Amino acid sequence: MGRVAAPLAGLAPEQPFADAARRIIGVRAQEVFAQVDGVLDVRDPECLHNMRVATRRLRAAFEVFAVCFPRGELRAVTSDVKTLARALGARRDCDVQIELLVALRATVPASERKAIDKLLDGLSREQLKANRRLAKSLARAERNDLSGRLQQLSR
Repeated sequence: MGRVAAPLAGLAPEQPFADAARRIIGVRAQEVFAQVDGVLDVRDPECLHNMRVATRRLRAAFEVFAVCFPRGELRAVTSDVKTLARALGARRDCDVQIELLVALRATVPASERKAIDKLLDGLSREQLKANRRLAKSLARAERNDLSGRLQQLSR
């Protein structure tokens, strides 16, 4: 079983469902945006991976607690989180493929490395394109104050 995030550890069974919902949405939203500073660094994909996982957890919390929030407001932030998650996923797919090819390259004979290098070159270009799309998605989330809107839901 996974660890419970420290801010969620204080939830109690007798706590009203809506209070728990607001608290959990707030924590999950903070987890998404805690990774934003390093997410565009293609040399270290860990922040991107963590942010993507955080968006999945936030979306799962939306599903569980949907009845606790105004439908229109929740729909709007869910849509924005999904858009961000898609951009994160596209970049993550490239990161994973590059990681696998780099590992494979180390195990094949030198005569086969040229083909892998060609694949890596193409994937690196695709990764940079995905990163530019992610940067636009992050800028859109900032312009639309996604973080603030999520925190507003948690109040």
